[in-house]
Amino acid sequence: MAKTQTRYYCQNCGAQSSQWMGKCTSCGEWNTYVEEVVEKARPSAAGGQRGRPASRSAPRKIRDISFSKEKRIMTRSAELNRVLGGGLVYGSVVLVGGEPGIGKSTLLLQMSVALTTQKVLYISGEESEEQIRMRAERIGYSNESCYILTETDLDSIIMQIKTLQPDMVIIDSVQTLHSQALESAAGSVSQIRECASELQQYAKYYNIPVFLVGHITKEGNLAGPKVLEHMVDTVLQFEGDRNYGYRILRTLKNRFGSASELGIFEMHSSGLREVTNPSEILLSQQNNDLSGVAISATIEGIRPILIEVQALVSSAAYGTPQRSATGFDVRRLNMLLAVLEKRNGFRLGVKDVFLNIAGGIKVDDPAIDLAVVAAVLSSNEDIALNNKTCFAAEVGLSGEIRSVNKIGQRISEAAKLGFETIYISKHNTKHQEHKKDGIRIKTLETIRELYLNLF
Repeated sequence: MAKTQTRYYCQNCGAQSSQWMGKCTSCGEWNTYVEEVVEKARPSAAGGQRGRPASRSAPRKIRDISFSKEKRIMTRSAELNRVLGGGLVYGSVVLVGGEPGIGKSTLLLQMSVALTTQKVLYISGEESEEQIRMRAERIGYSNESCYILTETDLDSIIMQIKTLQPDMVIIDSVQTLHSQALESAAGSVSQIRECASELQQYAKYYNIPVFLVGHITKEGNLAGPKVLEHMVDTVLQFEGDRNYGYRILRTLKNRFGSASELGIFEMHSSGLREVTNPSEILLSQQNNDLSGVAISATIEGIRPILIEVQALVSSAAYGTPQRSATGFDVRRLNMLLAVLEKRNGFRLGVKDVFLNIAGGIKVDDPAIDLAVVAAVLSSNEDIALNNKTCFAAEVGLSGEIRSVNKIGQRISEAAKLGFETIYISKHNTKHQEHKKDGIRIKTLETIRELYLNLF
């Protein structure tokens, strides 16, 4: 009888060790190693593991490889098509992650029942068939070719996929699957890696797109081994604030499109509704009498979005000044405050500074720097900015106003929403062609010029 083999796996990063260790040498976390029984299945007579199709590829010279534009399945959601890079590619594996209850299952079920020309197999390991049917009734289903399967055994799932031959497979979720080839529990690192690898093999061989729903950890990262994100073709993060009805679908990785796209949905009792103009929901009702508010023209992927930056500057009440930012990197805020104090003489080191991005969105576009500076100066001077003015520029460590990319799209979006003035860098030379948009373009070189123009 063969000896049982065991390995220790880090439940945080998936690192493997032959013995237990208190601290993971890969990710540095403590007490994350768990012993798991490893039992590899013997290859079948067909030459593949557990009936997996044998490889049919052979080395070819790169000049002999012909290619054409990949075929895509157009979902009924324009926002989902956007973050996927223009539709769902055949044979691709898409991983969708997000917090519990954020709407991952609703998003994929809504897509499944809307694809009237595709045979979709929706596999759930977390809900019963009755629960899924009730949700489908609520969102209104129209696809009679949508099949529901409640199963967690990987071998049974593969057999059903081969029997039904669907056009699309959705797994909700990959953490609930388990393979008979391993004796470890479902949701363990080895099980997630093995199940995802098997599904990827079948997706590529049979040219079927596969969606995998993934859980996240308390730190907000996708649960399971990091290799899971390397296996799949696309990683989507579904996020949102529970205090808001809006949900953001963000692309973290995409082999078939841009990795910085953004889709915005609004949660209703009847499902998710697309938000075609996100600038309208990210701009609150403006009031000329309120200081500390500035509008920034940002870019998410190829989409221009105008967002509202709110700042509050007050005297430090507890001795040590506080720095807090919501939706913005607090380290970037500290850098901008240091530039204002060192290069321009504003005494902000003894004051509390609070920053908020309206709408619950997180922004990492450098073009928001100028709006942050304008909002901080407005709150510090207690002078309101013109609500028909927006900003789009990066701020350097020496206090200079730096140029940003895609300035033409930012100017056009601001003009379309009725803004009268936009402040940009003097080095953005491609703005001349957009004077016909009917918006006044003001160029700046330093923060001192910004202060003189605004106040």
